[in-house]
Amino acid sequence: MRNYRLYLSSQIVATTGLWMQRIAQDWLVLELTGSITAVGVAVALQFLPVLLFGLVGGLIADRYPKRRILIITQSVAASMALTLGLLALTGVVQAWHVFLVATMLGFVTAVDNPTRQVFVSELVGTRHIRNAVSLNSSVFQFGALLGPALSGLLIHAVGQGWSFMINFASCLLVVTIVAVIRLPAAPSDRPVRAKGQLREGLTYIKQTTEVAWTIVLVGTIGVLGLNMPVILAAFADHEFATGVGGYSLFNSLTAIGALTGAILSARRTELLRLRVLVTTLSALGVVLVLASLAPTIWLFGAMLVGSGLLTLLFLTGANSLVQTRSEPSVRGRVMSVYILVLLGGQAIGGPAVGWLIDHFGARPSMFLCGGLVTLMALLTGVAIARQAHLGLEVDLHREQSRSPLHIVQH
Repeated sequence: MRNYRLYLSSQIVATTGLWMQRIAQDWLVLELTGSITAVGVAVALQFLPVLLFGLVGGLIADRYPKRRILIITQSVAASMALTLGLLALTGVVQAWHVFLVATMLGFVTAVDNPTRQVFVSELVGTRHIRNAVSLNSSVFQFGALLGPALSGLLIHAVGQGWSFMINFASCLLVVTIVAVIRLPAAPSDRPVRAKGQLREGLTYIKQTTEVAWTIVLVGTIGVLGLNMPVILAAFADHEFATGVGGYSLFNSLTAIGALTGAILSARRTELLRLRVLVTTLSALGVVLVLASLAPTIWLFGAMLVGSGLLTLLFLTGANSLVQTRSEPSVRGRVMSVYILVLLGGQAIGGPAVGWLIDHFGARPSMFLCGGLVTLMALLTGVAIARQAHLGLEVDLHREQSRSPLHIVQH
């Protein structure tokens, strides 16, 4: 699959640059404001447009050629990284600059992310989508492992500006490679502009039980379990006093676990079932609770590896389940809802966790988040079981060669 190999190679550089920018952005906000809440606000602004306009982004992904959309979104992302890099390098950057760029990148993400998900499925086909999702996750976590380390070194040596400039170059690389990819023929069932298409996507999700419950679970981890940049910044600055080096280390340890989880996901030969997703998410909440109680930096780091592994096992399973259970004609809209609750949830959780940390401390806030993740996962599991309960029904009209007793789903 030449096209997918080209695309995947671009993502190695792109995700490394993206993580370098994320680390530099979070630490820059903390330096400029001295507030963990402000870091949470920056995270929220980056995901708020996804929460508000994510469904529109999915509709755009369904209506228009994916390659053209990705070229536009990555070009805009490159210009945002360049702007922030120049402001930081010239020493005139202010917190509101970072907040504004984060918001603009949120609008880019609202369109880019569902388009990227569907673009991959078009490149590899439904048969290989699970492996493609796992490989994408492996590449993303490799970038999450390498990017924070490189960004931490650069921040120590020359400040945050060059991390933004490297991401600018990585976005341009994506634009170049996507432009040269030779795509298969466009699908014939691409929807044209018409009324009710957003409602059609939501109705499809509601009627597809596995997709609907998976999105509920994804919303739980989005709001409560993916606020690690805010929490880790607090642990690095307040609990262990390790500075930006510790912040980079914590992110890299999380990425080591996530990369391991992505590799394990690639070895799976079948889709995760809903009950496995519930179990994995419940276990993640327990690990977060244990991490909040870790007395030493080494035990805390070990828990971060575990949390990264469980997070990736859950997300790759959820992503591949949603994509393979969705019809191609509505997949962009379905994935936009998936991304809306995943990333948009962080727009809600980021400031809330930042406020909790500023008022009650990092450890109680992380303990609360982990406990709520486990509680919500278990409650969702109970609801799934009650909806899918089984019973026995006697059918006297069935053929004699077959048992008159059969299981039905009520």
